[in-house]
Amino acid sequence: MGFLGILEDKHLQHVPATVILSEEEHHRSEATAGLKHGKGSNADIILIPQPSEDPNDPLNWPTSKKLVVMSIIAFGSIIYAAVLSPLMSPVLVVVALEFNKSVGDITVISGYMLLVTGCAGPLVSAASRKWGKRPMLLLASLFGLLGTIIVSATNTYDGLLAGRIIQGGSVSAFESVVVALIGDLFFVHQRGTYMTVIQFILGAASNFSAIIVGPIATNLGWKYLFHLLIAFTAFETIMLYLFCPETAYNRDHRYDIDELADDHLADLAAIEKRHAGGSDTKSGSDVVKVETANSTSPAYRPKKTFVQELAIFTGTYSDDNLLQLVIAPFAVCANLAVLWMVIVTGGLTAFFVAQSYDMAQIFMAPPYLLDAAQVGYLSLGPFLGGLLGSIFLGATLDPLIKWCAKKNGGVYEPEYRLIGMIPSLLTVVGLFVFGYMCENFYSYYATATFHGVDLFGIVCAAIASGAYIIDAYRDMSSEIFIANMVFKNFLFYGFSYFVNDWTAEAGPATVFYVFGGVSAAMILTTPVFFYWGKRYRSFWHRHNVLEKWGIRTHAEL
Repeated sequence: MGFLGILEDKHLQHVPATVILSEEEHHRSEATAGLKHGKGSNADIILIPQPSEDPNDPLNWPTSKKLVVMSIIAFGSIIYAAVLSPLMSPVLVVVALEFNKSVGDITVISGYMLLVTGCAGPLVSAASRKWGKRPMLLLASLFGLLGTIIVSATNTYDGLLAGRIIQGGSVSAFESVVVALIGDLFFVHQRGTYMTVIQFILGAASNFSAIIVGPIATNLGWKYLFHLLIAFTAFETIMLYLFCPETAYNRDHRYDIDELADDHLADLAAIEKRHAGGSDTKSGSDVVKVETANSTSPAYRPKKTFVQELAIFTGTYSDDNLLQLVIAPFAVCANLAVLWMVIVTGGLTAFFVAQSYDMAQIFMAPPYLLDAAQVGYLSLGPFLGGLLGSIFLGATLDPLIKWCAKKNGGVYEPEYRLIGMIPSLLTVVGLFVFGYMCENFYSYYATATFHGVDLFGIVCAAIASGAYIIDAYRDMSSEIFIANMVFKNFLFYGFSYFVNDWTAEAGPATVFYVFGGVSAAMILTTPVFFYWGKRYRSFWHRHNVLEKWGIRTHAEL
């Protein structure tokens, strides 16, 4: 039995994703001495995956370049994935009155947008795997810009619907590909921080936009939301083109030491030493290898110039046919751990989105009688809750898993990430209390506080479970996050059809008691994957149904 009760496997000598994280604590230091390590305080940390000798390998990019790319992509996620979907939530009643429609009719417009987002997900996944992430991100940004211009210029309900549907084509890439991009640029021990930032953007940053949206709509009119958004979408498109080169890279599989059942660390160290000396001799090595398109020794490949990095298409990154790549995000759900993560994070996020659908309906009606600006200000509660959740887990999760690895003799188990699920129980508290307070007309300061409490828990659940799945099944990470995005957006679309009517008929208490009860049931399944997760990883490696079906998956993280 491992540290904290994780059950050991009896079938494999080395279970994939169980890795030597802290060499200092591990008895096989001679085998790992030749591998690349971190710097400074992380000098004892083995870099996973190991970077190649190619200067164009994104893992070898300077830290400043990685941060520029992540900043631009994160800004795009804020604009497209965080702002676009809930942009109209505080003004639903205002827009409904202008077009002489019901609140439900206006909510459904956002539902159609999210339906497009979900349907586009598998296509975005397939194309980004086949031709790289850069063309997909640029195309998505252009869709966002075009849709925003249409909504800004229209004066009809149908025009609003058309523009929002086109905007839906921009969300998929910035909600899923951006998560996979973290693995292109950063190592295992660094990913927690960046995952926290992205999960905060996807889960909480939208609430800050609502704080701004309300006053703009009240003072200038709701159309100005899209007038102003044009400048931001245009800026993002330009910055993407100029400063975000392709991050997909065909790296030899031997460097992915967290994915192999036989790690052959000594062989890999010897191979890297030969690479550093300009030799690429393969004799004597049993390490699994995937040939890259370029047969030149990585150490001798010329560094790309700025102009060369502006290329939109940089080659083909997969030999799989497009149909197989489209099917893969659905097939990975045959893995029970993946299915668990998709359902839990998708369900919790959908309950929060349902709250945003209800906000204007609850607080613009008696006895609150708030205007659009005041409804927007209520989003300060969940924004602060999401921010605090992100800071808390971002500051503690990576140090926690390093500590657990050292206590486990230097061996890291991905299940340690699931300790971060403990604060997610606050989701249940927040949903129950929010529903009770709205039903009994408590102060909107109190309701906003518990709105923040449930988002604190949701963000913790998303970060912890997402980080666990990335580390445990990195070879399927691209497809996993596409599946997660598709499931969430289909749920969002479904809720847009009934949640407002349900709340009006049954009252907010009934609605949020149901959401809270389902949330508790989902979160309390976590110990199953914490204690038995390693054994299931071994079982999956030995009985991988995707291999039997001939479906290949891809490690983007």
